[in-house]
Amino acid sequence: MIKRFFILSSLCMVLGVSAQKSHTVVKGDTPYNIAKKYGLTVDELLKLNPSVKDGKLAIGEILTVKNDKATASSRTAVQTKSSGNAQLGKIVLQPKQTIYGITKQYRIAETDLRKLNPDLDSHMKIGDEITLPLESIKKYGGNQQAVAPTVKPVQTIAETPAVTASEGEYIIQQKDNYYRISKQFDITKEELFALNPGLEEKGLKPGEKISVKKSNNESNSGTAVSEETVNSKTKVDSGNERSSVSVNDVAADDYVTYTVQQGDTVFSIVNKFGISIDELIALNPELSKGLKAGMVLKIKKMDPAYVKKNGDALSVVVMLPFGYSTGETQYRTMAMDFLTGAKLAIERNARNGQKLDVKIVDSGNEASFRNSLTQINPNNTDLIIGPFFKSNVVDVLDFTKNQKIPIVAPFANSPELYNYSNLIIVETNDQTYADKIVEEVKAAYSDQKIYILPDAKKENANYIKAGLEKVLKNPNVTIVNSAADIQLDQNMMTGQSAPVIAILASDNDAIGEAFANKVIALSKEVQGVKAFSMNYVPVFEKKVDDLSQANLVYLMDRKINTEGNFEKEILAAYKSKYCKTPPRYAIIGFDVVNDMLTRENKKGEIFKQMNKVQTQLATKFEFVKSKANGAYVNTGYRVIRLVP
Repeated sequence: MIKRFFILSSLCMVLGVSAQKSHTVVKGDTPYNIAKKYGLTVDELLKLNPSVKDGKLAIGEILTVKNDKATASSRTAVQTKSSGNAQLGKIVLQPKQTIYGITKQYRIAETDLRKLNPDLDSHMKIGDEITLPLESIKKYGGNQQAVAPTVKPVQTIAETPAVTASEGEYIIQQKDNYYRISKQFDITKEELFALNPGLEEKGLKPGEKISVKKSNNESNSGTAVSEETVNSKTKVDSGNERSSVSVNDVAADDYVTYTVQQGDTVFSIVNKFGISIDELIALNPELSKGLKAGMVLKIKKMDPAYVKKNGDALSVVVMLPFGYSTGETQYRTMAMDFLTGAKLAIERNARNGQKLDVKIVDSGNEASFRNSLTQINPNNTDLIIGPFFKSNVVDVLDFTKNQKIPIVAPFANSPELYNYSNLIIVETNDQTYADKIVEEVKAAYSDQKIYILPDAKKENANYIKAGLEKVLKNPNVTIVNSAADIQLDQNMMTGQSAPVIAILASDNDAIGEAFANKVIALSKEVQGVKAFSMNYVPVFEKKVDDLSQANLVYLMDRKINTEGNFEKEILAAYKSKYCKTPPRYAIIGFDVVNDMLTRENKKGEIFKQMNKVQTQLATKFEFVKSKANGAYVNTGYRVIRLVP
């Protein structure tokens, strides 16, 4: 057996602060914020305190919070190892550090950070280790390297190849995790759990034998894609109640599969997908042994994906509303800016060896759009980017319905579009953001009064209010007219001021600034005020320290990390080409076109690449299936958490 060795030398800085052993529950405490305070996961906290049932805490209750590790704020560790020609190191995640912050501080692109940390999303808790170029750690580490390190002895670690027990089995190694095993054997985590009932609950134990090979009648899914993390606990979900059927579940033989959720029944599944029980059992004989959460069921055959017609060059049509054919100029500037970014992406991919045949079509306006379709040959087109407007998108879908050409809608996002299997919807909708806010508030809620500051339409505020009233028990939710109306509550027993939850449901900068100032003022009066925002506003970065006292959580999209190498390259290229920084629609044009072209290949198999989570210049792309055999919808955004 061939063994590979590498030298792992580590430098640790320890300030000698011991972890606390107990915590007395006070009003406003939740398992989540207690766990976060002591550098634990919620699961770890509950395991330390078996008496806590269903996450319910009693004021005055004493919890065990001892952590065998030093608290994250009391230590910084740097480990180094050789990776090819580059030296890599590790930092220990500190409070307030986020993915975005790490990329800025250490001058690294998010894509490069993810390559160094494939399971990044499960390693963004305070105290976790993050791999970075050693040179960047030394150069930009700042306070994380301020204390002279205590040098540990050099250790030699043997890394052995995978040990296979027998056909279809694997012996767990010391450094294994779910992500590593799933990637090694080309299965998803859900399939791994389905093959090994109870594995998720008991965890991986070195030396134990597990099943890793699927039977011939099971689907062959791609590697599970981890979700982005942005802060001390920053799991980014779409927040919406998305179906468990996604591009990750599309099998090699083009079957849709479904991962059984807790509470599912055979009847709920057949009703969900409109199939008969006989059809379900015929595809899944193992159902005769009963239905269990985590099982991966084969549902039905998908429509065949688009297959490229001929040749190596991809024939791409970009439809933009210049309005030259109608003399209408309303959208011309937006279209021109989009085109400048799109051209940069096209030229970049062409230089990298991609063969492209690109045609720009003036889509006129909504009324004259059908005339522009005469410029498209559906029999020799591999990808259509655009048009902008929903009604026009439907026209293109109808025009190309026999060819199933992939069509990308940059801005149109509407439930009426979700039935088209060859449609890729780029814009993340407001409902997705609002659902995430409801989820975040639910996790932090402890009988506080809730205020929502809306925009002029109040649609998002009303949606959030309805969502909170659905998931919380007897909540007191008020939509206010101005930030001044957000007031501290009064404790009925003591008469003292009590903290509240404040939610911003507007992207207006002025409203956002008033909201921030009010939240800061309230958090100075009483501890425990919590703030949430659907959108980013500039004041959040200007007043980070003050807003962290209110544990502000906000969602963000289309913000450029100007310190990343990839971002620097694109910004410099745009400025060199157009003598200015890219405006908003130029950024969108680059991001959309570059994302789609990097998912394509010479066979036109873009749909087989939709499971990749990619962040371009400023936009995160995380596509999920809207429904079985439905459109791909972007649910990508970043979650930023400010922690005191």
